[in-house]
This record gives sequence, C-alpha cells and structure tokens, in this order.
Amino acid sequence: MTFPVIGVVGGGQLARMMAAPAIELGLELRVLAEGPGVSAVAAVASSTVGDYTDLSALRAFAAGVDVLTFDHEHVPGELLEQLTAEGVNVQPRPSALAHAQDKLRMRRAVEDLGLPNPRWAPVADLGALEAFGRSAGWPVVLKTPRGGYDGKGVLVLETPADLPRAAAWFGAGDLLAEQFVPFERELSVLVARTPSGRTRAWPVVHSIQVASVCDEVIAPAQGLDPSVAAAATEAALRLAEALEVTGVMAVELFETPASPQGFLINELAMRPHNSGHWTMDGSVTGQFEQHLRAVLDLPLGDTSPTGPVVVMKNYLGGANTDIFGAYAAALAADPSAKVHFYGKEVRPGRKIGHVNVVAAAGEDLQTVRARAGRTAAILRDGTDSWKEQ
Repeated sequence: MTFPVIGVVGGGQLARMMAAPAIELGLELRVLAEGPGVSAVAAVASSTVGDYTDLSALRAFAAGVDVLTFDHEHVPGELLEQLTAEGVNVQPRPSALAHAQDKLRMRRAVEDLGLPNPRWAPVADLGALEAFGRSAGWPVVLKTPRGGYDGKGVLVLETPADLPRAAAWFGAGDLLAEQFVPFERELSVLVARTPSGRTRAWPVVHSIQVASVCDEVIAPAQGLDPSVAAAATEAALRLAEALEVTGVMAVELFETPASPQGFLINELAMRPHNSGHWTMDGSVTGQFEQHLRAVLDLPLGDTSPTGPVVVMKNYLGGANTDIFGAYAAALAADPSAKVHFYGKEVRPGRKIGHVNVVAAAGEDLQTVRARAGRTAAILRDGTDSWKEQ
C-alpha cells in the first residue's frame, strides 16, 4: 500500500495538531521545523530542522513529499514560486497564499470582489497617514502589511496628536491604514476548498479577543441574524473560489451595523486557525483533518456541529509550569471537557493549549462557558480557584 506524504513547513502547534488525523487516515506527515524543541517535533515522527527562508532547505524537504503545505504564512512567496515552477505540489498555491501574507493585497482583492471592507489606503509616510485620518476619521489603525499576528504589527492612533508614534514604522514600503471599526463583536468563518473546487464551511463563530489574543470561541455565534451569517459564509466561499484557495481558510470579521451586510472583513489566514480549534471535538470533521483532505484533493468531510453549542477556551502560560501536574484536578472537574496541550515551554502570556466543551442537550451557554473557563483556569493556575472567582 502506498499512501501520500504531506510535508508541513513550520513546526508550531498547528502542524502538531495535524498529526492525529494524519495517523487516523494512514497518511505520513513530515515537518520542516524551526528548531528541535518546537511544538510539532515531539508529535511527528519525521521532523527536519531547517530554515524556511532558505531555498535549498525547502527544496530538499519538498523532494520527499507529495504535497507541501504550511503551519504559518511566513515562507517568502518568491521561494514558493520557484518550488512550484520546479513541479512541487504547493497547497495553497503561492498566488493564493500571497493574499494572507500581504494585507494590502488582501484589501485590494476584497475590494475587487465587492465584499465589505473598512475604509483603507496604502500610506507611504506620515503625511499620507494624516490625510487618510482626515478623510476616514479618527481613530485610525496602522498595520504592517506583512508578518503581523496576535496584535503584533498593529498600531491604533486615536487622534492626529498620536502621529509621531507612527514615525518609526515607515521606511520599508507602504503601510496599511484602516478606518477604526466600532464593532459589536468579532466573528470568524472557516471554510475549506480542494484544488478541484469542492468547498465546505463551518458555522460562523464568535471570537473573543483579550489583549489581541484569541481567548474564547463560541460556535455557532449566538443570536446572529441568519441573513448576516449566510452573507458572511457566502463572502468567505467567494474569496476561497476567487483566490483559488486550497486547504482551510479563516476569514475574520467585524460584526457592525455600519455595514449594510452587517459585517466588515478584517483579515485572512490560509491554514487551520485558532478560531477553528473548537472543530476538533465539536464538529463531525475537525479543521485539521479537513485541511489534510483538502490539500490532497479528497472529498471534504461533514462540518456539522456535534452539539447545540461548543466553547473553545485558550489557556496561556501563568503561575503553573507543571501542566500535567494539574491534569488530575482539571479532568476531575469536568470529565466531558477535552484538553489539548501544545507541548510548549510554559511562559507567561504564551498560548500553550485550549479546552473544548460541547454543550449537552438543554445546557445553556453560560454553563458551557463556565465549564470551559474553569478547566482552563485549573491548567493555567495549577489549582481549582474557579469557585472563588
């Protein structure tokens, strides 16, 4: 029997979480890791340490795989174009991935498709930024087009008096200026697409950020107008088709009455995404299995939720550095909660795992959120202090 080999560039937690569904499907997973101690190395039998910005390292890694995919969007596009020209099966294709790598390119694509964007403009200097603020109104959000995540590469300027704070950001090409969106909540749509054009979408979810890091996801988003949910899903699928995305793509949204459609598009990620971690236990097909199916051009799995509501709660590094030492208390506190740990060294504020809780029939959202929050807190703090909060 011959099963395909999937190579993943990047050894973070997303690559790590592809390992279990790959094993279940009989696929061989290989990882090009940034170092010997990164998250995926302990979970994937075949891991090579190499520099993803080095063409020779990428070429050597790709030589032994049937399809090359990604844990992150940071591989230089020109290197991926070269690999593609040499016959490497890169999924998603570099032309699609470029829209997740470059926020200016993404904004232009959304605009070209007539989908709801906030007001935006490329800005090359403080004068252009000030002019945008006068036109769009203050506050203004300034973003680096490449490399930002979890709030990095984002600067909010409340008034023109804040412009000097942005001076050091200029000098390496245009930046992205965006209208500050007074949103009601953040939403996310996760879709998958195969090279032959088959698509699937999961329900629209409510993503809650704390200090610019995803803290909690509620699936599906509660109380969301069905017409807004349908329009958001349609927008994500249109983007996937128009950009010829393959694999999983997350479309992050702002729910806002300022838009006739009820939402504005924030950002794209062309890989499994934190807002989709709930699918690992709360959907018939989880996002990591779906990503593997998609990049291999296999039929996509059912995306139906397995319960009336699912809550995903991240836990960050805190007082407790012995995560396994807290397992007894965490698992006893809620035997139905599903705990996921990323195999990372615990550091304060570092995203090290998540907890999924699927609601039982008749269970209200407040109870499900409390169950997920309590389990995550025990893992973070090493003690069950939830009842004291």
